[in-house]
Amino acid sequence: MKENRGNPLQLTSLNHISLVCTSVQESIDFYQNILGFVPVRRPGSFNFDGAWLFNCGIGIHLLQSEEAGKSPEKREINPKDNHISFQCESMSAVEKSLTEMGINYVRQRVEEGGIYVDQLFFHDPDGFMVEICNCDNLPVIPLAGETVRACSRLNSLQAIQHQQQIQVVQP
Repeated sequence: MKENRGNPLQLTSLNHISLVCTSVQESIDFYQNILGFVPVRRPGSFNFDGAWLFNCGIGIHLLQSEEAGKSPEKREINPKDNHISFQCESMSAVEKSLTEMGINYVRQRVEEGGIYVDQLFFHDPDGFMVEICNCDNLPVIPLAGETVRACSRLNSLQAIQHQQQIQVVQP
């Protein structure tokens, strides 16, 4: 295994993902009305069609495909495909909303040491996979000798480490 070099690029967070889409407007509608993203100002110097949206501390940059009008192939929903994942407050509320909106999804449950993580997978209008989960149920536990630098989970990790220290110290 290679030596861990810490954070050589001094990364602080994930800023955005870019998605090429066949219809910027259709994708804006999906990300705004299904996932709650808000359109934000995009540099006017860009000489191509697109849109920027923001929510949950992350940006989604939509880029108009140069092959306009070419619809993506409808693919099977495969949880092992490339995807972006969002944490939610209530899996049952998300599942109810997806059903009411007529969005096809696949449900999956992962178990690790008695802890359960529920996942819902579905596609955006261009076939890009989206996951909604309660992944925060599963603690982030560094491998031996590794350091985790997660912005939103840093306090959780510190609490886990503190709890582990307390358990070791107590007779």
